[in-house]
Amino acid sequence: MMQFIWPWVFILLPLPWLLRKLLPACYGGVEAALRVPYLNDFQMAVAITPKTKFRRWPFLIYALAWFALLVAAARPQWIGDAIELPVSGRDLMLAIDLSGSMGQPFTHDFRSITKLQATKAVAGEFIEKRVGDRIGLILFGEQAYVQAPLTFDRATVRALLVESFVNLAGQATAIGDAIGLAVKRAQNHDNEDKILILLTDGVSNAGEIQPEKAAELAAKKGMKIYTIGVGNKYTRELNETTLKTVANKTGGRYFRAHNIEELQEIYSLLDKLEPIERDTQSYRPTWSLFYWPLSLALALAALLGLLRWRGIAA
Repeated sequence: MMQFIWPWVFILLPLPWLLRKLLPACYGGVEAALRVPYLNDFQMAVAITPKTKFRRWPFLIYALAWFALLVAAARPQWIGDAIELPVSGRDLMLAIDLSGSMGQPFTHDFRSITKLQATKAVAGEFIEKRVGDRIGLILFGEQAYVQAPLTFDRATVRALLVESFVNLAGQATAIGDAIGLAVKRAQNHDNEDKILILLTDGVSNAGEIQPEKAAELAAKKGMKIYTIGVGNKYTRELNETTLKTVANKTGGRYFRAHNIEELQEIYSLLDKLEPIERDTQSYRPTWSLFYWPLSLALALAALLGLLRWRGIAA
């Protein structure tokens, strides 16, 4: 849809005609120096040539150039269709375990994939759906570090997750440090909805802070933690008691995924527990168009200059 920012400019459209009518009256007109009576008696035949006919064109060119200038001065712009923008939702941190045990098989459809590969696939889809949330990524093993700070760029967070690999942060598991780092990063933002989804398959056996103490700190800062324990039913390393305690202290929940299907169900449930913000804002993209009529006016002015130089236009 096209609209004009200053449509009142078009009231100047008859201005050249008014000036042409009023200026001679203002200056009193010009009297002829010599009057010849009975001028009609001295009619002379004048040959009409193509050049004579062409003298009528400048008036139309003047009018079109003036109209183009007014259109440009009215600031035309094209307004596109409304585009909805989701209001900022939650600050959602993902903490993914990269310890050595995450490289162990996680069976699926008679095809062996590792627990980390399954996590990348399922968590990657989860990230893609979280429109409107700021997503951050923490990777932890023996140490915890921020791979991606809180951002709306979901594609980059997903790519960084896919590029991670087992033992990138060491072979041990520092669950408490991962929680503490998530709290530290989230407190830099004013958002009240702070969520941490922590996925691990082991026991916290490294780091400077115990998971329970880190959970208490998270609860004080208003962060809710959902913990996910992954591994088949024969896994003995997983400390479910600690993961349940961490979740309960912060108002979250603990989930257990024995295979990739259950892991998918867990992330689908998390989507329901923490729904995406539905309130939206919208904007209409706008493109200025004034340079088109302005270019036309300049081209017509150049044409008039050429006609005057050739002696065709007055």
